[in-house]
Amino acid sequence: MYHHAGFQRAFGTFPLKGDTLATALIRALDTGYRAIDTAQFYENEKDIGTVLATSRIKREDLLITTKVPVTNFSAEAFIPSVKQSLTDLQLDYIDVLLLHWPPADGNIKPSVEWLLEAKQLGLCKHVGVSNYTSAMLDELITISDEPFVCNQIEFHPLLDQSTMLAASNRTGIPLSSYCSVARGKALSQPLIVQIAQAYNRTPAQIVLKWILQKGVSVNAMSTNADNIKANFDLFDFSLSNVDMAQIDTLGQQGYRIVNKELVPWAPEWD
Repeated sequence: MYHHAGFQRAFGTFPLKGDTLATALIRALDTGYRAIDTAQFYENEKDIGTVLATSRIKREDLLITTKVPVTNFSAEAFIPSVKQSLTDLQLDYIDVLLLHWPPADGNIKPSVEWLLEAKQLGLCKHVGVSNYTSAMLDELITISDEPFVCNQIEFHPLLDQSTMLAASNRTGIPLSSYCSVARGKALSQPLIVQIAQAYNRTPAQIVLKWILQKGVSVNAMSTNADNIKANFDLFDFSLSNVDMAQIDTLGQQGYRIVNKELVPWAPEWD
């Protein structure tokens, strides 16, 4: 589903709100983006809903992802929060509903069951997770036979995520990237700059293409019209195996943005 070519590139909306979000999202839709990534935590679902309500794009051509935060992981709050997302997004269903984080106690079963309930109620078409560790993915497939369409994690060349790629292959749960260009840090790497020049591409296009060629779908956010277009134009070139392998070596830096300092409830990462 995510691996439908049109949906391999999603437009990320964090931390955009208001007019900034509306302008960027309209540009993204005009460019050809049809996958849009948001979350209850981003507090921009209403702004997205306003844009979608005035867009001429058919609903069935869109892939809207949102996420339920840990604060709504309870029998009382989970389903009402998803219904609120639908109201705010002005949608009848969410395409992909994710658990934004694993719970602090590491017991994933209750929140997974509420997620599956949301699907049974027709509130979403597909379900997935975000920020799960490899052990959590292994456990996830023992809890339910339901296909989980993604595990959205921090994924960029400056962080070695080979353990998570292996877990994805083992469990059949695809990976999706956030912080895809390491908040810009990946773009100034001399190796990336050099490869970009060789291919006559932007550094961001090289990084995003590397992610796609890893079999990982991409979330990329930009407010700049040229960058929104460049980040979308990724299917008319390929990186050689040699260049892919060279970029892989950058993972030795172990540069992780989303750590316990930034997100105190983050799990123990692989």
